[in-house]
Amino acid sequence: MILEKMSDFFDRRLDEYEAHQLGEIDSAREFYPYTAQLPQPGANARVLDLGCGTGLELDFYFSINKTAHVTGIDLAHDMLARLHDKHGDKSLELIEGSYFDVPLGESIFDAAVSVESLHHFTQAEKLPLYKKLCRALRDGGYFVLTDYFCDTDEQESCFRRELLRLKSEQGLEDSEFYHYDTPLTVPHEIEALTLAGFSSVKLDASWGSTHTIVAYK
Repeated sequence: MILEKMSDFFDRRLDEYEAHQLGEIDSAREFYPYTAQLPQPGANARVLDLGCGTGLELDFYFSINKTAHVTGIDLAHDMLARLHDKHGDKSLELIEGSYFDVPLGESIFDAAVSVESLHHFTQAEKLPLYKKLCRALRDGGYFVLTDYFCDTDEQESCFRRELLRLKSEQGLEDSEFYHYDTPLTVPHEIEALTLAGFSSVKLDASWGSTHTIVAYK
């Protein structure tokens, strides 16, 4: 397979993206609304969405909490434009960029969420992000992560080895993000969040290989 830059991959698939996510991924019609009902810290809540895409989880969230102030970060320009078209009437700040690089501030958000985005990165890559995220949450804040995970350590290592092989074969630089899934196991994801400073991390719900993890500051 030929690896594509992350932003290019998603922008090229914009028109079929939502139908694919909801129609081709097992239990997506369950886990998107389930995830959306978790970050409910009240009226005028400040919520961060990492890898928001076209905002499938926000479609459900804004139906529950219309007064929330949501900051969404994503690499894909056209995905963000589609999200703005859908929810431009809401209190919505959209940032085009990598959530690894975008400053998040300190004690800003009541809750954060990420759905089907972070399975592209290793534990080592995620740890600085999770530390930054923990600092950005207010006391009592929490992070809701819904994503798909590996069942075994060997499966996790296999994904990573294949990505490195493809990048070497195609002469691709490590400084760029390419679309290839390298999910962690649930224990390794929980370990990363714990090492980042979250005081309590728990597995909240499961649908086959997709799980929701909630991490409390």
